[in-house]
Amino acid sequence: MAKARTQFVCQNCGTVHSRWAGKCDGCGEWNTIVEEDPMGGIGAGPGKVPKKGRPVTLTSLSGEIEEAPRIHTGISELDRATGGGFVRGSAVLIGGDPGIGKSTLLMQAAAALSRRGHRIIYVSGEEAVAQVRLRAQRLEAASTDVLLAAETNVEDILATIGEGRRPDLVIIDSIQTLWSDTAESAPGTVTQVRTGVQAIIRFAKQTGAAMVLVGHVTKEGQIAGPRVVEHMVDAVLYFEGDRGHHYRILRTVKNRFGPTDEIGVFEMSDRGLREVSNPSELFLGERNEKAPGAAVFAGIEGTRPVLVEVQALVAPTSLGTPRRAVVGWDSSRLAMILAVLEAHCGVRLGQHDVYLNVAGGYRISEPAADMAVASALVSSLAGLALPADCVYFGEVSLSGAIRPVAHTAQRLKEAEKLGFSAAILPAGSADMPKGHGGRWSEIDSLPDLVARIAGSRGALRPAEDE
Repeated sequence: MAKARTQFVCQNCGTVHSRWAGKCDGCGEWNTIVEEDPMGGIGAGPGKVPKKGRPVTLTSLSGEIEEAPRIHTGISELDRATGGGFVRGSAVLIGGDPGIGKSTLLMQAAAALSRRGHRIIYVSGEEAVAQVRLRAQRLEAASTDVLLAAETNVEDILATIGEGRRPDLVIIDSIQTLWSDTAESAPGTVTQVRTGVQAIIRFAKQTGAAMVLVGHVTKEGQIAGPRVVEHMVDAVLYFEGDRGHHYRILRTVKNRFGPTDEIGVFEMSDRGLREVSNPSELFLGERNEKAPGAAVFAGIEGTRPVLVEVQALVAPTSLGTPRRAVVGWDSSRLAMILAVLEAHCGVRLGQHDVYLNVAGGYRISEPAADMAVASALVSSLAGLALPADCVYFGEVSLSGAIRPVAHTAQRLKEAEKLGFSAAILPAGSADMPKGHGGRWSEIDSLPDLVARIAGSRGALRPAEDE
């Protein structure tokens, strides 16, 4: 009799080991390796007898293209993040910290779709029916025709939603609670998650029902479970936010049917999530225009321009090693800006503590914020407030040059809409709008920017266009 084959799989990253170990070689986590049966579920080994395949029909690249039909929720920020609504037959994975508002958002979306006449099924694997009903009552969604179930077995869930008329949208909260009869491992393991998600995606493709899956996140902020799940689904959304702030951001990191890096902004209230149609006003709402060390950055998130305040505090240090604290930006990027300021601009920060913060708990990822960060640092060191009606954007290179960035016209248009009449931007930007009445100052090097800030209080204000 052949010896039963076993394998050891890390429950954090999905790395397969030949034997058990305390530390995973793939992700470095401790006590995450569990023994699993490779013969069960998706990806079963060669021990299974292969089934003879059948030929499929081949076609050419030319031909008619049908627009993917979408289900519009009526929640504009959610539709923006998904690229215009949920696509029929697609699978969407939503991740976020516990208590951030994932279930609240999906319950509001389910209620909005139900009011539009769609058949919606909400399957909860973490809460009882009574708990879900309490949330629905708080969100004023209890009077809708959303169908509710509390189940964790994948086969039972698929059999339930397969009965009667095809559902338009199915919400499963969450994938870590699912388990399948075809896999022998415990619920939440890599094999069970992979098996359950694969069965759900197969059902979505065969029936045309849109599936929304909720996923837990690890302490690093990544969706827990094997990364292959993110590759299998059609869209991956992250629900972000700081518990100390009332806003939430739904960020798109993958979308086969729309743009990536798109965001939807919500505000948390006692009656659920409220849409924020103009996030720039939210992030600039408590701005102190006369304080030094504050610069307004004109950024781009996907297709949406966003204005946010970058705050810096430079203070003499009493420590042997100066402190560098960053909130909302990349600490490595800050170290690079400090090095360029010292090497090419003569700004000595080696004996100063540096604190950098993005107002409102927002997080900036694009390098176009380099110029705003540098302006805020120099402003704080010199004790001079920057002009209140000016925005900044541009990428700083290691040589001290200012490099152009994309979407210049959109950034300037958003700034003008919010009352900003001046801008400091890189020289040679390709998509500069024509006929603009604002005042721009184009610079090509960081030393030029530092000289303007250190010169006088009004030195950074651009001159009127001739």
